[in-house]
Amino acid sequence: MDEALLRSLTPSVLGVLVRRGADFAAAEDAVQDALVEAVRVWPADPPRDPKGWLVTVAWRRFIDATRADAARRRREDLLDEEPTPGPAVAVDDTLALYFLCAHPSLTPSSAVALTLRAVGGLTTRQIAQAYLVPEATMAQRISRAKRTVSGVRFDQPGDVATVLRVLYLVFNEGYSGDVDLAAEAIRLTRQLAAAIDHPEVAGLLALMLLHHARRATRTAPDGSLVPLAEQDRSRWDTTSIAEGVEILQAALARDRLGEFQAQAAIAALHADAPTAGETDWVQIVEWYDELARLTDSPVVRLNRAVAVGEADGPRAGLAALAALDKSLPRYAAVAAYLHERDGDQATAARLYAEAAHKAANLAERDHLTRQAARLNAHRRR
Repeated sequence: MDEALLRSLTPSVLGVLVRRGADFAAAEDAVQDALVEAVRVWPADPPRDPKGWLVTVAWRRFIDATRADAARRRREDLLDEEPTPGPAVAVDDTLALYFLCAHPSLTPSSAVALTLRAVGGLTTRQIAQAYLVPEATMAQRISRAKRTVSGVRFDQPGDVATVLRVLYLVFNEGYSGDVDLAAEAIRLTRQLAAAIDHPEVAGLLALMLLHHARRATRTAPDGSLVPLAEQDRSRWDTTSIAEGVEILQAALARDRLGEFQAQAAIAALHADAPTAGETDWVQIVEWYDELARLTDSPVVRLNRAVAVGEADGPRAGLAALAALDKSLPRYAAVAAYLHERDGDQATAARLYAEAAHKAANLAERDHLTRQAARLNAHRRR
């Protein structure tokens, strides 16, 4: 069974049903039923036209479900016009589905779940496993999302920025269970890049590839975090880095800079440095300046303070940090790092402990706790 083929066909099959008049929620349920049937039937009897087979089965499932619902009798005229099975029309509805799944009325978590289900072709069980929630919980989240977008016209223009934010959320979830969400996000972003010529789509794809290239070195065998400066760069995926840089350069050449291109440029400078000590921090600060201009994000300014500390010394970094709100996530961790580099181990140890208490996940908390313990042990010697 070619699972990748099934997942790649899902958006176009769903789009066919919606164009024929099915509402989104009912169409998506019918497509999922067809995918399950394909998993059962195809190994022994593979179809000559996989997409046509899925469209036919999904449409029949939609008809069966709708006819069974007395409240939908108004659709009987439509249902009597079942198309004759045959080769599926080559229309790509993937882009429209991306925009539909990233509808502004959806919460970010619901938009991500719906994108994975409708565009990614993942099952509810797979999505639930990836997010470490019960399948019933994920099913309810997806059902609510489908109800929300069911009344949305399929021809409404979408917001590319919203779609990209959803894809970036998928990427940042990482992976668990039998679904690698980082790899899935790259696959979906490649799909979007093939459907739309937009420099920020290319910028996001480049950013994902450059970050993903370092994935194998981000954690030690015991699961602990490995900071960027300590990662084994010989294990970075040079093929992904080269592809990411090439995509980024083509996007930047169009002179329509966006935040994902700027983030990718920063990631490319890190990837380009043979050692941590050879990182071009001056250029990185310049790119953070561009990014801050584009986004006016406090988190960007927080990361910029780290870069300033590397380029101009820890006291310059602390001066940049002083202008920011201390309640920002990771503020204490950044302050601890800069104070340690400035030689103030007592303050650094206290701030590492404070940062550990506020950490968003167990791996980060353990890393920060170890940093505090290391400095405290050193001070007692």
